[in-house]
Amino acid sequence: MLLIKFLNKLFKKGGFLLEDANGKEHVVGNPQSNPPIKMKIHDKKLHYKLLFYPDLYLGEAYTEGKISFKSGDISSFLELALKNVGRDKTNSISEFINSIRGSYRYLTNFNFIKKSKMNVAHHYDISDELYFLFLDPLKQYSCAYFKNDNNSLEDAQQNKINHIIKKLNIKENSRVLDIGSGWGHLSMEIAKQAKCQVTGVTLSKNQFNYSSEKAKELNLGNQVQFKLMDYREIKEKYDRIVSVGMFEHVGRKFYKTYFNKIFETLKDDGIALLHTIGSVNSPRNPQPWITKYIFPGGYTPSLSEVATPIEKSGLILSDAEVLRMHYAQTLKNWKNRFVKNKDKVLKMFDDRFFRMFEFYLTSCEMAFRHGDQVVYQLQLTKKLNTAPSTRDYIYS
Repeated sequence: MLLIKFLNKLFKKGGFLLEDANGKEHVVGNPQSNPPIKMKIHDKKLHYKLLFYPDLYLGEAYTEGKISFKSGDISSFLELALKNVGRDKTNSISEFINSIRGSYRYLTNFNFIKKSKMNVAHHYDISDELYFLFLDPLKQYSCAYFKNDNNSLEDAQQNKINHIIKKLNIKENSRVLDIGSGWGHLSMEIAKQAKCQVTGVTLSKNQFNYSSEKAKELNLGNQVQFKLMDYREIKEKYDRIVSVGMFEHVGRKFYKTYFNKIFETLKDDGIALLHTIGSVNSPRNPQPWITKYIFPGGYTPSLSEVATPIEKSGLILSDAEVLRMHYAQTLKNWKNRFVKNKDKVLKMFDDRFFRMFEFYLTSCEMAFRHGDQVVYQLQLTKKLNTAPSTRDYIYS
């Protein structure tokens, strides 16, 4: 069976048992867990699909229930798989198909304002209640900052907010812009801690409605306002600009537009902070399953893809920090809370949706834990002397 030969070449560390669609059991690699992970394939077509294009068909098969586990689960299997794949390609055939799909997508995908709104609605406007089942009370749907292993998700998300506020070095009464403001709590925390005026912009109707009501509830209406608009529609100038977890949706064709807009709206003595998922590898094609089912229009850039448009915009990269492993821990917390609330999820959606979202959270966790994904925090200015010359102000 060609699939088994391929898997035995791939799995050099550990292994698992695979029962094919004909009921025959195979040993892949060197199973070391007790009991070993045992995967069952229910569709004969997967014998070839998983051989030629596992990057897409593994996620699809699990979502559709065509793959199940007699022992172990999708989390233990994906951890084993990503330990073996690491930052490499799954196989040459899969990479060839990815390159064709990636080239076609690059040529045909344009994240203009209308398309961007559709992409945002696809993921963020399905149900606030779904996200609130696994997020922290401040509704931070982005990488937390774990100062130590004992940090709870709540502590780590507050750490992240505090870290960002420190990096922005905000002066009292400053005007701050939050691009992609989510459910609004970052904007509200900035306003409270730094005693400044904050404007948050989002394309999600659900998030706009929630954040606007929450600001009123917390009596922050005089300091914080939210707008349902695209970043390209911003006209005013700001002392500080922050963008957390939004740049992944900009699209490679629009990096120049994005950084030109940052330059245009940032005051001459201003500071901007970009917090985005990125890849430590050289530029590559988007992950096919994620872009098809979870984030249409999404892309996580290599640092080299971001550096050039920053330079051409006139902005200065005044500080760069790479957050490694923090998102893996964040996603582990989200995944565990999501699975723990399975009964509540199934009251909102069906089994297929549950498996799809479980695969999304788990595969992303393992990509950050064993693959090429990290988070970049890039501080941007217009002048060399705008930010302090050492990082002491961040950690004091």
